[in-house]
Amino acid sequence: MTRLFPTAVLAVFFTLFAALSASAQSIDETINGIFASSTGWFVNLIFSNFPGTSFPWIVGWLVVAATVFTVYFGVIQFRAFGHAIALVKGDYSDPNDAGEVSHFQALATALSGTVGLGNIAGVAVAIGIGGPGATFWMILAGLLGMASKFTECTLGVKYRNEYPNGTVSGGPMYYLTKGFSERGMPGGRFLAIMFSIFCILGALGGGNMFQANQAHAQLTNVFGEYPGWITGIVFAGIVFAVIVGGLKSIARVTEKVVPIMGVIYVGTALIIILMNYDKIGWAFGQIFAGAFTGLGVAGGFVGALIQGFKRAAFSNEAGVGSAAIAHSAVRTKEPITEGFVSLLEPLIDTVVVCTMTALVIIITGQLVSDPNTGNYLLNEAGTAIQTVGDTSGVALTSAAFSSSIGGFKYILALAVILFAFSTMISWSYYGLKAWTYLFGEGKGQELTFKVIFCLFVIIGAAASLGPVIDFSDAAIFAMAVVNIIGLYVLMPIVKRELNSYWSRLKSGEIKKFS
Repeated sequence: MTRLFPTAVLAVFFTLFAALSASAQSIDETINGIFASSTGWFVNLIFSNFPGTSFPWIVGWLVVAATVFTVYFGVIQFRAFGHAIALVKGDYSDPNDAGEVSHFQALATALSGTVGLGNIAGVAVAIGIGGPGATFWMILAGLLGMASKFTECTLGVKYRNEYPNGTVSGGPMYYLTKGFSERGMPGGRFLAIMFSIFCILGALGGGNMFQANQAHAQLTNVFGEYPGWITGIVFAGIVFAVIVGGLKSIARVTEKVVPIMGVIYVGTALIIILMNYDKIGWAFGQIFAGAFTGLGVAGGFVGALIQGFKRAAFSNEAGVGSAAIAHSAVRTKEPITEGFVSLLEPLIDTVVVCTMTALVIIITGQLVSDPNTGNYLLNEAGTAIQTVGDTSGVALTSAAFSSSIGGFKYILALAVILFAFSTMISWSYYGLKAWTYLFGEGKGQELTFKVIFCLFVIIGAAASLGPVIDFSDAAIFAMAVVNIIGLYVLMPIVKRELNSYWSRLKSGEIKKFS
């Protein structure tokens, strides 16, 4: 494979950053205009709806694939759940296996890339439009997505590259290339290059600039207005200090940050739910009734279904292929074991964290309903449910939590910062592996990308590059288009690995190490 090292890339980005600093607002407007006119077609293509519906085709692409994998692997998300827990605990971990991180560290790193602002703001949007019933469909899509994660992460380990210094590189770009070649299928290299390009764009935008931008917005909400570049520089310095040490450094941070941010957020939600324990049964009744009737929300139960599926797909990224990059670095000689571990991600991200957000919004009575019919009232535009204080998105979540716990905005600010930080360091690794696939392995190539990534942290916090973020979000889901094509082609290989492992586990050939 011929590889080229982009010697002039750093100079280009330093120039861009200097220009942004010199005239942030005018440059911001210029970039917005350029991107809106030149990339709007791509964004519209990725997020367009099926003809005659309001259902995005990319969500259907992800949900159908998850359903296919669920059936093909015999509902693996439930059959392997207990064994997945044992693997995360380290019961079957051989310290002499090749790889860089433990099963738990790989899980934490991948989770840190998915558990984020979507769990706070995105769920509120889904509930605000689709009503409580969206929660049911969100949970269902999350459960189905577990099978997609299982498939892609198994392949990520099976086809990874292992290097003499103990490091590894893996992910869709490697299993698309090697797996297609093994099966005698053409087009693997082309798909791998496309995936890598989309991954880099997604890492710099949705996995970086958007996170920095939203973190700064939440900080100014708490502490008042101040220049975004200050937040950007602080974040960039911390992020660089972590990612310069490679995946082991990232894993050491994520295995601490992810549990902390999970305990803070889920713990706060549980306290509020228990404070309103008398409404728990009613809330679940609203979820189930709304799932099939809509309870008067815009679009009825179809609207609830669309919003639930959309939020699950956008939150846990099952099928996107990003998690396979993190899981590829696990210490194991059995690829299927990391498939088992990875299926826990959508469960934690969507079924637990997203559902907690939804329950708090429902239980605290933020959605306005007709006391006579029980149906929810729509806003003046008829596009969403009327809420107390006319809030939506992150403001709706904040209002829901604050209604029971005063000063929640400070807890929310901490959660947003931790979520944004963890997402950035995980996506820096995803982008890095896509970068080195295109331009070659080496310290120089790695440092180039890490510096570029940190520059974009500052740009993201200081600017409001709306169309740029839209484009990068579209790039993330374009990754799914490429990745799922590969998963369909390679799923027989995963099934062969699964059958082999189960038979050896049942015969006692595979034993516990602790």
